[in-house]
Amino acid sequence: MVPGVTHVSTVPAQGRKGARRPPARVRSVPERPPAVVLAVGLFLAARLVGVVVLAVVAHGTGRGLFHVLTHTWDTPWYLGIAENGYGVVRSTWFGTANDLAFFPLYPGLVRAVTEIVPIGGGTAGLLVSWTAAAVAACGLYAIGARLYGRGAGVVLVLLWAVLPHSVVLSLAYTESLLTAFAAWSLYAVLTGRWVWAGTLAALAGLARPNGIAVTAAVLVAAACEVWRRRGRDVPLRLWAGVALAPLGWSGYVLWVGARTGDLLGGYFAVQRGWGSRFDFGVSAVRFAGEKLLHGGRYTYAMAMVIVLVSVVLFVLLALDRPPSALLVYTGVLLLIALGGSNFFACKPRFLLPAFPLLLPPALALVRTARTRPWHATVVVAALAGFSFCYGAFLVVHGGTSL
Repeated sequence: MVPGVTHVSTVPAQGRKGARRPPARVRSVPERPPAVVLAVGLFLAARLVGVVVLAVVAHGTGRGLFHVLTHTWDTPWYLGIAENGYGVVRSTWFGTANDLAFFPLYPGLVRAVTEIVPIGGGTAGLLVSWTAAAVAACGLYAIGARLYGRGAGVVLVLLWAVLPHSVVLSLAYTESLLTAFAAWSLYAVLTGRWVWAGTLAALAGLARPNGIAVTAAVLVAAACEVWRRRGRDVPLRLWAGVALAPLGWSGYVLWVGARTGDLLGGYFAVQRGWGSRFDFGVSAVRFAGEKLLHGGRYTYAMAMVIVLVSVVLFVLLALDRPPSALLVYTGVLLLIALGGSNFFACKPRFLLPAFPLLLPPALALVRTARTRPWHATVVVAALAGFSFCYGAFLVVHGGTSL
């Protein structure tokens, strides 16, 4: 033996009597989080960055972030209804602004939160909107994953988070609430849960005027199911869902009619006071042509681009032959946005809940990510950067109705 050096036997361990084989070292591989957690995490991260950018831009104009989030365009109307109920009528340059034009679910939830938790209306409004946005993201993932796989579900949520007008999801607005009920109602249709589909459609109809698109989707999907069964063995729960779906939207419209003294036409008279009526897009085409000829704000040009892209995406969605509920829901939202005579700059916001339009690009991005991941990363990063900057500009410097 050599002094100072420990002798090591050259006899294999398995050859020595009584020796045991050392346990094999197993590399621990961390478990991946569920895909829905990844999807919602990416959504929240994107919106958080968007809020930070909005805060920086707002600070540059001397405005506080909280004030921007809770006092932009229509948000004071919602918060006013939550605090004092309906009854405000104002004369404006475009007509008579009556707060009955705003559907009751969002201000009702804000009021409920302030009754339970000792916080102000603005904070409660953001809490409701942000919670609804996260619930909507889960619903989008569920639909995308069910139809096309988990990767498509994650990308669908991510694309929705970085749309040019996704800044609205961070404000005290109602688009996130409508999208949450719409997504889960459509998912209930896809999974045959008709009572849930009808109930959630009724709630969507109480959230926004274009919530009627969810009702239409449920009714058409139910009609297709009845036709497929040839009218035989139709479950009672399907008829229950059909009966529930229209209750929210029609109930509020009739309530406004009764309050104004015109049961069937009162609500639509209120909308006309806001300059909003359905004219099959005549006024929208006229407005767009005028802006193209004589110029206008940058936000108008962006609105035109988004509307045109939405039409193209709807054609691609239809060619992909998705479930009827998704196609009808998206088609009705698109028809309302394009055919209405309301403020042109608002049309991209009205299309924000039309998330099935993002299914064709989501599938294309998933395919790209499998073969050229860096290309997909650059595309998402570019969309996110534009979304954050344009969203902040739109809210702080846009100068047009949101």
